Amino acid sequence: MATPASTERFVSLVNNRFKFSLFLLYKLPSAWLAGVRVHTMSAESCTTVVPYRWLSQNPFRSTYFACLAMAAEMSSGVLAMAHTDAAPAKVSMLVTGMEAIFLKKAKNKTYFTCDAGNDILNAIHQTVQTGEASALTIKVAGKAADGTEIARFMITWSFKKITT
Repeated sequence: MATPASTERFVSLVNNRFKFSLFLLYKLPSAWLAGVRVHTMSAESCTTVVPYRWLSQNPFRSTYFACLAMAAEMSSGVLAMAHTDAAPAKVSMLVTGMEAIFLKKAKNKTYFTCDAGNDILNAIHQTVQTGEASALTIKVAGKAADGTEIARFMITWSFKKITT
């Protein structure tokens, strides 16, 4: 399916803070303004971070839930982009569902980790092989720097082979 070299090339671009910051500014300006960034990424896992600051705050002195959702979605979405980019056929991706549970107020940086890179790769592989759309629900955990769980997201991605 995906060659390790093509996936690793995408991962290295995302891990380049300057280049990925330009991508965010151009494609996701609201995430860029809120301060959502990729903290670390590999082909199997991605951790994003969103700070608590003026542009990401709510009136209750914590990070606005939509900013938390952007960071959670990005941690899974960047992994999906890496694997669709390396697929042997064109594959579209789309969020088709999201559930969230908020456990604590986010008063500092919140880190969202998605460890579903292999599951995403398998879903894309299935889509390319069968030509049928596939859906995958991914768990993303949001934690404070001290490990306190802030929020849990379940994000459903749909993958579809593009035929021309």
